[in-house]
Amino acid sequence: MAAAGGSRYLLTIGRWRRSFGIAPQFRALAALVPGVSHVDNKSDFLGKRPHRRHPGILQLSCVRLPQALADAAQLLLLESAMPNMEKQVQALTNYLWSRHLPVEPEELQIRAVLLEKKILENADSCQTEKHHEEVLRTLRRTTYHWQELSYNEGLSLVYMAARLDGGFAAVSRAFHEIQARLPEFQPQTLMDFGSGTGSVTWAAHSTWGQSLREYMCVDSSAAMLELAEKLLKGGSGSGMPCVPGVFFRQFLPVSPKVQFDVVVAAFSLSELPSKADRTDVVQTLWRKTGHFLVLVENGTKAGHSLLMDARNLVLNGKEKSPLDPRPGFVFAPNKKPKEEKFSMVILTRGSPEEANRWPRITQPVLKRPRHVHCHLCCPDGHMQHSVITAHRHGRDLYRCARVSSWGDLLPVITPSELPPSPAQDAPES
Repeated sequence: MAAAGGSRYLLTIGRWRRSFGIAPQFRALAALVPGVSHVDNKSDFLGKRPHRRHPGILQLSCVRLPQALADAAQLLLLESAMPNMEKQVQALTNYLWSRHLPVEPEELQIRAVLLEKKILENADSCQTEKHHEEVLRTLRRTTYHWQELSYNEGLSLVYMAARLDGGFAAVSRAFHEIQARLPEFQPQTLMDFGSGTGSVTWAAHSTWGQSLREYMCVDSSAAMLELAEKLLKGGSGSGMPCVPGVFFRQFLPVSPKVQFDVVVAAFSLSELPSKADRTDVVQTLWRKTGHFLVLVENGTKAGHSLLMDARNLVLNGKEKSPLDPRPGFVFAPNKKPKEEKFSMVILTRGSPEEANRWPRITQPVLKRPRHVHCHLCCPDGHMQHSVITAHRHGRDLYRCARVSSWGDLLPVITPSELPPSPAQDAPES
């Protein structure tokens, strides 16, 4: 997934090329770059809708916190009267966005061996003790020191002030993806692993409030659970909850028979200390998934890497749920900015053919005179750079491409999905 700053870079390149009068060569890529072949007209995908509202559009309008949640958060912050709150919020935000993955012991061992070999090659004499000390000093100086955050009452409040709105927006976008593509899906149960301030519960209630009857919030921090419960009760511990059917616990349900329609882990995998712990959690969450597993992390390289590992673990894993042996597939890989950069992956059970198989736009759409550049992730997993023109691909597809955005689906049939032509099927003479 490209970084958000990439859009400015690509636009700058486009202007630079036009300033030197070579834009026609750029258009010629339509014939050179493997691209989309046919607009998907099988089901009259446009109908009577305008192009700007074609069914691949998955944009979500500006998201605002529910007023009850915003009021409760403001009340709790005013009551806390914590000194230097703004500085603490900024410090935590900077830390979370600069965070890397923990270095695994195996990788640390490899680094130590290579470093020791390099030191020995440059050493004048073989002094093993000093060499070992130098290796340790160098490793301490050059290795990222990952630390687990302990969310006490104070840090939980700071986290709420820093991440409540962004977390709510990111999860709302993920739920919007499911609702827009499967409006008939009406979940009854949801589990939120690493529930934190409870923003997942509020986002789910805003999306499926009429059908959800049970929310299971799991977080190892008792202070976070207490804060989330206060937010549900208007900022106090004695009010009536704004969302009914919410339960809090510090540990995952043990029974393998307990499943939920939607399972969510938002900004939680990055809080685990090792790959082994993440593997165990993802496998457990998948076993407890009845329909959708939604994973959300920061829109950074570290966050993206976590989600790709989790995706591969589910797709390639041989472990089957005792309740649901159906394999998993990716329902929605996406990155969608709303002044909040995040990565998400939605995994579901069943057959990929059950989902809409249009390719997804993975970078900002570049609009140029009489042509459009789209970077696509195709149903078969391949990345594709397509240059779309009205002359080559038709007016409908061209106009749909011009109004589409990063994260939308493009209503096309890609070359890998096209049926073989009669000439390809004919036997050789």
